[in-house]
Amino acid sequence: MVEALLQAILSGLAVGGAYALVALGFSITFTTTKTLNFSHGEFVSAGAFIGMSALFLMLGLPVSSTTFGTALPGAGAQLLALAAALGVMGLLGWVLYLVGVRPFAGRPGMAWVMSTLGFGVILQSIGLAIWGPKPVVVPGPVGDEVIRVLGVGVRPQELLTLVVAVVIMVLFDWVMNRTMVGKAMRAVAANGNVASLMGINTNAVMIGAFIVSSALAGLSGFLLAPIAQASLFMGLTVGLKGFSGAMIGGLNNPRGCVIGGFALGVLESLVNLWSAQWREVAVFALVILVLAFRPTGLFGKPMVEKV
Repeated sequence: MVEALLQAILSGLAVGGAYALVALGFSITFTTTKTLNFSHGEFVSAGAFIGMSALFLMLGLPVSSTTFGTALPGAGAQLLALAAALGVMGLLGWVLYLVGVRPFAGRPGMAWVMSTLGFGVILQSIGLAIWGPKPVVVPGPVGDEVIRVLGVGVRPQELLTLVVAVVIMVLFDWVMNRTMVGKAMRAVAANGNVASLMGINTNAVMIGAFIVSSALAGLSGFLLAPIAQASLFMGLTVGLKGFSGAMIGGLNNPRGCVIGGFALGVLESLVNLWSAQWREVAVFALVILVLAFRPTGLFGKPMVEKV
């Protein structure tokens, strides 16, 4: 029983790491632009398939392939594929901000909600036209041989996902609190007009927020693909769980979003150990319960309207 619990917790932390990356992306865009990318889930799927396509190209296979067969990409190819996924997703985030968010941000109404949703539909439709709906088994960069940690078997890709997620969180926290870039982002988040008067290029900060957020979504998809297979529909669940983690932790608190993402992953894994049918019930019941008593999340700060 103890081994099963440890197994569930480690697996939950790995998946929770992916949720935390997505939750952090939501927090970055919300705090800087007061908008959200409702196609974030599709960006997760796109990151997985961009990385997969880069691997296909390096192995001499067509981009539209749906199987690796016996071909196994090496570590160098995996790193190049990761760089391609991050670069393309960052570029897509920039495009999304320019055409789907900036024209509508700050104006009355919720036009940016439909524009970001529409962007996600376009991404998914293009993906379906190229690869089709069939999931693809993606080889992991660290192999598939189960290793023992604390007496329980864990897939190397799960540990890699957890380690990468933690490193990204620590690095982001350092950037936000110790660098001029982070101070500029916090100034824009506090008050964009005042930040602009102080000489901060608020437009560049907002573009950077969408680039980083989209790259984090792509990284999440790239890391999850070897665990759960690459699917153009995987992003819907991951994006929704990441957003739920952000709401639990507090959308305007990056650290809280990270904690919420990890907590959601562990809860999901523990409930799955008992009964898989109740997993989603438990997750979203927790979301509703938290928001009922803490509308801004467990670690979120109350929103104050400036007049």
